[in-house]
Amino acid sequence: MTDKPLAGKTILISGGSRGIGLAIALRAARDGANIALLAKTDTPHPKLEGTVHSAAEQIRDAGGQALPIVGDVRNDDDITEAVLKAQGEFGGIDIVVNNASVIDLSRSLDLEAKKYDLMQDVNVRGTFMLSRAAVPILKDAPNPHILSLSPPLNLSPKWLGGHTGYTLAKYGMTMATLGLAAEFAKDGIAANTLWPRTTIATAAVQFALGGDRMMKVSRTPEVYADAAYEIFTKPARDYTGQTLIVEDVLEAAGVTDFSGYAAVPGTPDSELFPDIFLD
Repeated sequence: MTDKPLAGKTILISGGSRGIGLAIALRAARDGANIALLAKTDTPHPKLEGTVHSAAEQIRDAGGQALPIVGDVRNDDDITEAVLKAQGEFGGIDIVVNNASVIDLSRSLDLEAKKYDLMQDVNVRGTFMLSRAAVPILKDAPNPHILSLSPPLNLSPKWLGGHTGYTLAKYGMTMATLGLAAEFAKDGIAANTLWPRTTIATAAVQFALGGDRMMKVSRTPEVYADAAYEIFTKPARDYTGQTLIVEDVLEAAGVTDFSGYAAVPGTPDSELFPDIFLD
């Protein structure tokens, strides 16, 4: 394996204008990867930093090629356009990252119907449709991967009942991914999921979970990105159909010290906040 195994590889990411998706893109860009971003954020958000265009600039600055695509993963035409544009610009697609996701931890009686529908449309349907649209092109890639940022299927009542609408949406992402892994194993396409043991310091955590206090007891998005990078470089025919945990992937790669990933330097691992869905 070369010291830059993702050089020249093309990664199609849903979302990615900020947070974990952008961190994954930047890690791959350091190898010289091509990154196609399908994201809605065309103009700056009043509360959230970053647009698909500013993300593309960062990717280029990191050493990669960038193709910003303004679109919505809920729209089938936008998905088709993104897949065709990525193929047309870079000659193929090697990796699909299902990063786009909506979070709402409301209890069932408090969850608005339109928010339930939004989570199903983005998280589950978006993951399935974007992956499916890319499969014919992935079949031609030498080491094709699909990676969904979703948790293992933990059927504990604690997680099933804690926020049923959101749990259904995230588990739906995982089930779609595992289904694709089984269906396309014969074609050599890997499909896995990835989830962290601790919360990650992103805008979603800050605004939807616990504000600045939660950010201070989280890890940086780079821990997710480094784990994703390890997955992308594994042989697709052998490394598929798994619900992977970020820290487990990194430990298997030889990482023994996670202190550098603390959002607030010096925070002991024991003080970091555990993410949901993991016992």
